[in-house]
Amino acid sequence: MPGGRLTQQERQQIALGLADGLAYAEIARRLERPTSTVTREVMRNGGPTAYRADLAQRATEHRAHRRRQAAPRGAKAPAQAHGRDAEAVRAYEETFTTAMMQSGMPKMMARVMAALSLTDTGSLTASELVQRLDVSPASVSKAIAFLESQSMVRRERDGRRRERYVVDDDIMYQSMMASARSMAQIVETARQGVGILGPRTPAGVRFENIARFLDFVAESTARAAEQAREILHTKPGTNPDGTPTPPDRTAEPRSDRGRTAGRLRTPGPAPSAPEA
Repeated sequence: MPGGRLTQQERQQIALGLADGLAYAEIARRLERPTSTVTREVMRNGGPTAYRADLAQRATEHRAHRRRQAAPRGAKAPAQAHGRDAEAVRAYEETFTTAMMQSGMPKMMARVMAALSLTDTGSLTASELVQRLDVSPASVSKAIAFLESQSMVRRERDGRRRERYVVDDDIMYQSMMASARSMAQIVETARQGVGILGPRTPAGVRFENIARFLDFVAESTARAAEQAREILHTKPGTNPDGTPTPPDRTAEPRSDRGRTAGRLRTPGPAPSAPEA
């Protein structure tokens, strides 16, 4: 299996594969490359619909040039805590960023989220993010505003009165709850459409079914997030209640049914099975 950076010819093959509608895995198989390499290449260069081989090649050369300018000759990568491999951490940061982009998060927001998540403190200042990601302060500010709107990041002041951006251990919980709230808003909007379109018209029935479906999914998502929340605060090798985890078992969060009932529910009938 070839290693090293992708060549211009390989990028052209990726572009052709995307044009033919091939999956990343199939393109990677033909190139004898890991699927993650192809996925990361495409997502960091415009995505499957905007990927261009020549633009991707130039962007890669530009990034390499900037890294050479930023790092003096003979300089080594900064030491990592806990004996981590600096290059492995950098590569994983790109992989994690790509995974979040595939879930629908915009590229800059995903980069900021990855940078914050990979720190042991879970926090960075604006200037630290600008330096680490080699982007403008305005880009960082825009990304933080988006992440705050999703309840994924919060701001705090440190001892030097600097504003720091923080990701908590509850990040996945907050993300799931934000998603549930967004779905609940769509439910309410869909039911407004039912009243306008008419409940017995084809369009009205379509919107009512959308509302019922998303109402059920939103409430189920919120309930599941509440039930599993304790896992986020559980140390490896223990259950949420602090007892040791028996071999070959995963932590089983205590049931917390009912805590979210009604919190996200929008007006309208409870979800039920579709009528025959």
